[in-house]
Amino acid sequence: MQRIIEKAAVLTEALPYIQDFKGSLVLVKVGGSVMEVPENLERLLIDIAFMSAVGMKTVLVHGGGKAISRGMDRAGIKTDFVMGLRVTTGAAIRVVERVLKREVNANVVALLQKHKARARPLHGDWIFKVEKRTGKNPETGAAIDWGYVGEPADVDVLPVLEMTGAGIIPVVTPLGSGTEGDIYNINADTAAAALAKALKVRKLAFISDVPGLLMDVNDPASLLKTLTVGSVGRLKESGVVGGGMLPKLDSCVEAIKAGVGKVHLVDGRMPHSLLLEIFTKQGVGTEIISDE
Repeated sequence: MQRIIEKAAVLTEALPYIQDFKGSLVLVKVGGSVMEVPENLERLLIDIAFMSAVGMKTVLVHGGGKAISRGMDRAGIKTDFVMGLRVTTGAAIRVVERVLKREVNANVVALLQKHKARARPLHGDWIFKVEKRTGKNPETGAAIDWGYVGEPADVDVLPVLEMTGAGIIPVVTPLGSGTEGDIYNINADTAAAALAKALKVRKLAFISDVPGLLMDVNDPASLLKTLTVGSVGRLKESGVVGGGMLPKLDSCVEAIKAGVGKVHLVDGRMPHSLLLEIFTKQGVGTEIISDE
């Protein structure tokens, strides 16, 4: 009986948050590392199905880097990364498109539907217009050619709003369409941030395999629970933040400056971490908010 009472108490604690967020747009980006562990992915998708069931207009953007690497290996295509981005040749983009659409996206949609959520594919090349990504090597100054890697230049939010308005979860692939109709690969964090900014979502959650932002990467107890945009800049300057977390934090800051309410960094390995972060007062990850 005590366990039943505790379950009821959890539901009543969540009630004010459910009432507050009902009808709000929320975007969740799940990284490829979380998707590699089937039980972690399914638990996360159950959380997303719950969010949709209680009235949150939920959008899901997924990665799929490891699945793409396996697909390229099968096709005999060498995988190269420059400054954290996959070099995507003409042959590689065909593999990227096939893996993201036919394997990764199809699996996510099927799992959501298994848990009675109304989910549909919404491939990124249907909504993202991109420009070819350019850059320079910071050491040599030489131009970098990533091939078919794009940066979102325009986002068509109408298909997203039509689906969420009908209670459907759009499951978005990080792809874009160039000016000539060519398909481009987009970094999934970049795609999620661009879509969140265009929609001005109330919450943007990045799900990965880290607890959040740590002052000491070797000490989980050093988790920073709440950060402002200004404090993110100071942490970067002090060297506390580095590596793969830098582009993610840059995406977070840009999203908030563009009107996104809050950004959350959540550990997808923890059972029901997304629900705990959104529907409890204490949360379990790092939230990033405006200085105001």
